[in-house]
Amino acid sequence: MEGTIFPNKPIPSTINPSTTTTTPTLIKFSSTSLPLPPDSQPPPSFPLDSLLHHLSSSPTNHHNNNKHLPINPKTKTQFTPIRISNKRQLHQLNAKKPTSVAVLERDLDIQEGNISNGFLSNQGKFVFDSIKELAFEDLIAFFDSVKFQLLDVDLISLLRELDVSGDWKKGLLLFEWCLSSSENVKFENGVLDMIVRILGRESQHGIASKLFDRIAIEDYELDVRSYTTILHAYCRTGKYRRAIVIYDDMKKKGLSPTLVTYNVMLDVYGKMGRSWSKILELLDEMRSKKLEFDEFTCSTVISACGRDGLLDEAKAFFKDLKKHGYTPGTVTYNALLQVFGKAGVYAEALSILKEMEQNNCPADSVTYNELVAACARSGFYEEGASVIKNMISKGKKPDTVTYTTLIDAYGRAGSVDKALQLLEQMKELGCVPNVCTYNAVLAMLGKNSRPEEMLKILHDMKLQDCHPNRVTWNTMLSACGNRGVREYVDRVLSQMRSCGFEPDRDTFNTLISAYGRCGSDIDFSKIYEEMVSAGFTPSVTTYNALLNALSRRGDWKRAETVFFDMMRKGFKPSDTSYATMLHSYAKGGNLVGIEKIGNEIYDGRIFPSWMLLRSLVLANFKCRSLKGTETAFHEFQKNGYKPDLVLYNSILSIYAKNNMHDQAHEILDMIKSNGLKPDLFTHNNLMDMYARAGECWKAKEILDGLLSSGEVKPDLVSYNTVIKGFCRQGLMQDALTIFSEMTLRGIRPCIFTYNTFVSGYAGQGMFTEIDEVIKYMTEHNCRPNELTYKIVVDAYCKERKYGEAMDFVSKIKEIDDSFDDWSVQRLASRVRENLDS
Repeated sequence: MEGTIFPNKPIPSTINPSTTTTTPTLIKFSSTSLPLPPDSQPPPSFPLDSLLHHLSSSPTNHHNNNKHLPINPKTKTQFTPIRISNKRQLHQLNAKKPTSVAVLERDLDIQEGNISNGFLSNQGKFVFDSIKELAFEDLIAFFDSVKFQLLDVDLISLLRELDVSGDWKKGLLLFEWCLSSSENVKFENGVLDMIVRILGRESQHGIASKLFDRIAIEDYELDVRSYTTILHAYCRTGKYRRAIVIYDDMKKKGLSPTLVTYNVMLDVYGKMGRSWSKILELLDEMRSKKLEFDEFTCSTVISACGRDGLLDEAKAFFKDLKKHGYTPGTVTYNALLQVFGKAGVYAEALSILKEMEQNNCPADSVTYNELVAACARSGFYEEGASVIKNMISKGKKPDTVTYTTLIDAYGRAGSVDKALQLLEQMKELGCVPNVCTYNAVLAMLGKNSRPEEMLKILHDMKLQDCHPNRVTWNTMLSACGNRGVREYVDRVLSQMRSCGFEPDRDTFNTLISAYGRCGSDIDFSKIYEEMVSAGFTPSVTTYNALLNALSRRGDWKRAETVFFDMMRKGFKPSDTSYATMLHSYAKGGNLVGIEKIGNEIYDGRIFPSWMLLRSLVLANFKCRSLKGTETAFHEFQKNGYKPDLVLYNSILSIYAKNNMHDQAHEILDMIKSNGLKPDLFTHNNLMDMYARAGECWKAKEILDGLLSSGEVKPDLVSYNTVIKGFCRQGLMQDALTIFSEMTLRGIRPCIFTYNTFVSGYAGQGMFTEIDEVIKYMTEHNCRPNELTYKIVVDAYCKERKYGEAMDFVSKIKEIDDSFDDWSVQRLASRVRENLDS
C-alpha cells in the first residue's frame, strides 16, 4: 500500500509465514510451556508527605510578600496592594498602564495643591513627632491616650505632613482609628479627599473599598477626581454594583464625569458582564459630550466584548472607530487580539497582526503573548513556538508570560515533555520562571500523575526563591483529586490553612472538582453556604466545577438541572459550561443531548469556538456516532482550527471500528502531513481495524514495527488487540506465541486477555483447552468473571451439550468459592433457556 507506514498484507495462513518450512512446536496453556506472567505491580505511590513538606517549608508570611506593610492591631486590616496571580491576568504584569489610568494618577497628584495645607499648631507638631518616633504597633495605644488632643488637631494638615514625610501608612492608620473611635464621626471633605488621593496613588484598592463601605460617601461633597478614584477601587476589587450606586450618586449631585470617569465605568460594566447595552449608553453619552475616545476607552470596550464572547460586536466597534478617524494604537490592537485569541480564532488573530504591521503600529510583548495564546487555544502549538522564535529574531525578548502561556498550552495538549523542555529553554535564555509558570507546570504534572517531577519543580521553586501562593495550593488540591483519594484532598486543605492560606473562591471551586474526581457526593448547598460565610459568591466557574463533577459520573440529568439553574440566576454559560455538558451527555450515553447542543452551534446560536467544536467531536466519538463525529470534525476544520492528535485519533478510531479502511488511512496521512507523530493510540486503532477485518497478520506487522522502532512501546491493549485478531481466526497457536512474547516483555495479562483465549477456544469447541486457560489464570491470581463462565456455557449449549454445561456450572464454586450463588443460578438458568428453545 503505497504511501502508508506498513507493507502489504501477506497471504493469510494458518501458521506464521516466517515458519512455513518447519513443523511448529505446539504451545499449551500451562506453566510448563508458557513463561510465568509477571507479578502485578502496585500503583505508584503518591509522595504526599514530601510534597506537603516542600510546600510548607517556606515561611507562611512569604505568600503575600508584604512584610513591610502594617496591620491595624484592632481591625486586622493589612495594607496590601492587589496582587495579580491568575493566568487570565498574566499579560498585565508586563503591560504598560493604559493612558487613562496614568492620567488619573497624575491628575490626583497635581490636585494636591487643592487640599488645604493648614498649619500644625504646637500640639499638632507634638502629635506629628510622636507618630513619627513610635513603632507602628504602638500607635493605637498612643492614639487612645491622646484621644481628646487629637480632636483639636487639624487632621488634614497632620495627614498631609505624614504623607509628605513618607509615613502615609501611619496616616492611614490614624484615619482608621478616627473612623473607629466614634459611631457618628463626620470628617471634613478635605480629609476624605486626602485619604482617597493617598489610597489611589498607592494602589491600595482593597483597603479603599473596605474603608468606603464604612463611610456614607453620599454625605460628603467630593470632587469628580475623588469619586473616580473610589469607583476605580470598587472596580479593582470586583464590587461592581457598589460602583454603579456611587456613580449614580455622583451624577445626582451635578458632577460631570470626565473621560477618566467614563473609562472606569466602562471597565466596571465590562468586568461585571452581560452589560453591553449599558456600555453602549455610556459611549453615546461620551459622544454627546464631544469626549474623544482614548486607548483605554477602546481597549476596555473591546475587552468587554471578549469576556461575553461578543466577537461580532467587537469587530463592529473597531470598524466604527476607524471609520470616524480613530487610529488604533498597540493597546487597542492587543485587546482585539485577546478577543479572538480567547475564542481560538487563530486566522483572525493573524489578520490583526498583519494590519498592525501595515499601519506601522509597533507590536510589544503583550501583542506576541496574545498571539501565542491564540495559537495555543486554536491547537497551533508549534506555531506558538514559532512566535517565540520570531520574537527573538526581531530583537524582542520573550518574557515569563510568553513562555508560561505556551507551557500551559503544551500541558493541556498532553505534551508534557515539550512543556518541560520549554521550561528549561526559558531558564537557559535567562528568563526566570515566576510562580505562575511553576503553577502551570505543577498542574500539568499533577494531571498526568507525575508526582516525582512535581517534587523536583517544588525544589526548583525553592532554589529560585519563588514561594508558593494560594494558586499553588489549589493546584495541589486538584492533583490530589486526580489521585481519587479524598483523604489526600482533606490533608492538603488542612495544611494549606495551617500555612495561613484561607480558601478563596477558586479554592472552593477546586474542592468541588477534586471531590468529584474522588467519587464523593457533592452537597452543593453546603459548599454554597461555606462560600458565602467566607465572603464569596458562586460564579460561572463554580457552576462549571459542579458540572464537571457530575459529568464524570455521566449524571446528565442533574447536570442539566445545575445548568438551567445557572442560567436562571443570570449567569451566561461559558464555553467550558457547554463543553462539560457535552462530556456529561457522552458519559451518560445521551446522544440526543449532544445533538441538541451541536445544532445550536451549527445554527450560530452558540459561538463555534475551538474548545466547543473539539468537545463536540469527542462527545460524538464516545457515543460511537459516526455521522455526528464526522459532521463535528468537518465543522472544526471549516472554522480554520487545527486538529490535535487526540482529535485525529478519535476520527481514525471511529473509521476503524466501522471498517472504513480508506478513510482511516486518509486520517493517518493527515496526521503525518501536519507534522504530528502517530502515537500508541494511533497504532492500537490501526491494529484493531485490521483485527476486526480478519487481517490479523497485518495487525501483527504493526506490533512488530513498534517493537523494532523502539519509539513507541506497545502496551497491554496492543497485545490484546493482536491476540484477539488471531483468536477470531482460530489461529490459537499464533495467539499463544504473542501471549508468550507479551509476558516475556513484562506485561501482565488481564481478564480481557484470558477471556479472549476462552472465546477463541470456545469457537472451536476445544473445551479441554478452555479448562487449561481457566486453571492457568486462577493459578496466576486472575479470577474468572461471570463473562468467562458465560462464554463457556454458551459454547456447550451451541454444541447441544447441555449436560456438560450443567456439570460445568455445578463445578464453578470448586474453581472459585468466592463466586456468588446468584451468578451461578443465572448461568444455570441460561442453560435451561437454551435447552427449552
